Amino acid sequence: MKKFLALALISIAVAVSVGVPIAANSHPPAPTAEPTSAVLSVSDVNWEQLNPARGDQSPQAGTLWGDRTGPGPAGFLLKPVDGFRSPPHIHNTAYRGVVIDGTIHNDDPDAEDMYMPVGSFWTQPAGEVHITAAQGNGALAYIEVEDNFGVFPAEEAFDDGDRPVNVDAANIVWLDASNTDWIEPSSPSNQSSAPNHTNDAEVAFLWGIPQDGKLNGTLVKLPAEFSGTIRSEGSALRAVVIKGQPQHRMPGETSFQTLGPGSYFSSTGESVHQVSSNSEEESIIYVRSKGQFTIFPT
Repeated sequence: MKKFLALALISIAVAVSVGVPIAANSHPPAPTAEPTSAVLSVSDVNWEQLNPARGDQSPQAGTLWGDRTGPGPAGFLLKPVDGFRSPPHIHNTAYRGVVIDGTIHNDDPDAEDMYMPVGSFWTQPAGEVHITAAQGNGALAYIEVEDNFGVFPAEEAFDDGDRPVNVDAANIVWLDASNTDWIEPSSPSNQSSAPNHTNDAEVAFLWGIPQDGKLNGTLVKLPAEFSGTIRSEGSALRAVVIKGQPQHRMPGETSFQTLGPGSYFSSTGESVHQVSSNSEEESIIYVRSKGQFTIFPT
């Protein structure tokens, strides 16, 4: 049951310090690459069978980034039908999941059902036998892997030493501006006049190391009426809308785009994403980043 080079550099440095000219054909440092970005609305996702061997009984998979069947990391949407229940099986690589719609159960074959609602997070180790089930029309989850993803029979099970995690949305630990420097607090003049309502964002660190240069996964909660920016300070940022209908715009774009649950946006290099929530519903966004990002309200 799951529980929750160095001599050359020295020579150059010495030459500079004693006034010896450096050869004219020395190469200057390569310029920093300009940030690039991408946006994919969930309505434009291409769907295919996750496990073609099961035919029509296979859940649908929609790639957001990377190649889930090739080497290297990837992220995709999992869309099972209401009442779907897989046979016991394993995967050759570990994965992480976040529930976007409906409820998802993922556990040992003999475990009591524990269906997780929107915003819940789970991990599945490589080689461990488990089942996955779903309830609700339109059930949807975001799945993230670090290498090619395959489905294999339970008889091929193995223990890679990792252990699974299930975290119901009710047990997610949220941090505000007073608890982390990843969020800039709203000024008093920007605070909502509604009782018990704040314009401050919140974050929940899910996995990895939330430090400069380190890969990590984080949930970002933007309250209703929030307007501001997510500024990436690392080399890459990938984001998937989990809840709400946030508005998104990159600098230089002329208009905002509404992104529904399952939509994706990304950037490389230091970049700024303008985001806002509508007046009636908060937004939750899953962010995979290499390095830190900071949320600034406006």
